[in-house]
Amino acid sequence: MALSILNNIPALQAENELAITTAAANKSLQELSSGSRINSGSDDAAGLAISNGLNANVAALNQSSLNATNAVGALQTADGALSQVTALLNRSITLATEASSSGLSTSQSTAIDTEFQALLTEIGSIGTSTNFNGTALFSATPISAFTSDGTTGGTVSIAATPGVLTTTSLGVNGQVLTSSTAATTALGKITAAISTVSALRGTLGATVEQLQSASTVDTNESQNLQTASSSITSADISSVVADDTKYSILEQTGISALQQANQQAQTVLKLLQ
Repeated sequence: MALSILNNIPALQAENELAITTAAANKSLQELSSGSRINSGSDDAAGLAISNGLNANVAALNQSSLNATNAVGALQTADGALSQVTALLNRSITLATEASSSGLSTSQSTAIDTEFQALLTEIGSIGTSTNFNGTALFSATPISAFTSDGTTGGTVSIAATPGVLTTTSLGVNGQVLTSSTAATTALGKITAAISTVSALRGTLGATVEQLQSASTVDTNESQNLQTASSSITSADISSVVADDTKYSILEQTGISALQQANQQAQTVLKLLQ
């Protein structure tokens, strides 16, 4: 083999292989430190695009689940208020039934009506003061939850409208228990109001179940997509550790080969002695 001082081909080859090994070793160390096999677009452009898309879906689903949970809280607050209204109406039924008797004195009828009017005032107060996160619940504005998986076709809005809650809306405004005749009329109105409240509570309850189901579906879908994204981006630690060990050995042998290639070039000097 001809000896040359212009080009040390073995040394160049050893240096090139050492650079390749060092780059691979650095990549394996980056995967170990980050736990991810995709740390830049150059690692896996297609995988990175898919993972980013899945992560966007996960973000939308997580927020959708939170939206549904918040709406459930609002509806349950409204239902709790309606439960109290039902209790007040049931007490009103008792008073109206008692006042329908013709054997009561004027003072007794007045006392019964006074309590009844206080109950009606409290019902009106519940309707105006019940709120969730600073928003009045009993109004014409629907309580809604927007849910989405991040796609146009995966958008759903679930809503229920408690409506205005007043003694007028319940049909008991202006009712009195000052006479047996008036009490009998009020009794029918109160009974109807109880049915109205019960129907509304049923509607709210059905919507709560729908929202809870939607929240569960969103959570499960989010978990599945996170798993899918992780399977794309996560590094196989056992494989990376094995590669890291291999590249560490190759770096050492590469350095040794480069040293030997450089030493071979030194033999040219012996010819000049």
